[in-house]
Amino acid sequence: MEPFGAKLAAAMAARGPLCVGIDPHPGLLRAWDLPETVAGLEKFAMTAAEALAGTVAVLKPQSAFFEAYGSGGIAVLERLIARCREEGALVLLDAKRGDIGSTMAAYAAAYVTDGSPLAADAVTLSPFLGFGSLQPALDAARANGRGIFVLAMTSNPEGPALQHSVGRDGRSVAQAIADAAADQNRGERPMGSVGLVVGVTNGRTGVDLSEVNGPFLAPGLGAQGGTVADLAVVFGEDLSTVLPTTSREVLGAGPSMQALRESALRLADQLREALSVG
Repeated sequence: MEPFGAKLAAAMAARGPLCVGIDPHPGLLRAWDLPETVAGLEKFAMTAAEALAGTVAVLKPQSAFFEAYGSGGIAVLERLIARCREEGALVLLDAKRGDIGSTMAAYAAAYVTDGSPLAADAVTLSPFLGFGSLQPALDAARANGRGIFVLAMTSNPEGPALQHSVGRDGRSVAQAIADAAADQNRGERPMGSVGLVVGVTNGRTGVDLSEVNGPFLAPGLGAQGGTVADLAVVFGEDLSTVLPTTSREVLGAGPSMQALRESALRLADQLREALSVG
């Protein structure tokens, strides 16, 4: 079974290093002149899928916006995941789950295990109950050729108070997470399947990411103030495993499918040139 890291590297080379978030928050539904109902949610999600899934490397549905509509919203999310994968995009489910023991195993069964209607190609997880608490999901993802993106240095302003705090061993929390991911990815080629979420707006953090050997999901471009130039500040000279993600920069072009597609292709080309991927 091909590891997720290899699938992602191939997708980034073929389609450009871009992840587009499918975030149907109420403001975007209104901007698209859609009702804040399950029907409006589905129209939004499937329009985005039809416009983008054939050209963008990774699509990232934000689970919370679907969960807000109850069982009907979850059903839309299931159909969205299936549609995007059918059209060739990798799907990263942005769920940010974190728990221990059998509960984490249940999350793993839902999100990264073959046969689940919610199984995506990768999922975001929170390590702040301890990186070891993620082991059931790490094991399931590896067994099923899927990936994990672990929160490390997020783009929200509240994050640094925890993520840059220093533990008993003298390492920051973020550095400990990066080191743990590096252990999971050691020896994998072209890159491992355990990625980190590192915001573009973090600036110079003092955290050494050079040994991670996995993908970096980089939120914060565009509406949050991050720029392509900021990528080198955060990640250093080698940007080949950096996957910038944006939502509003692309979705704001909707509801026209042609405008959505053109916006995504334009941004992917800019990032391909800037990051020297593909």
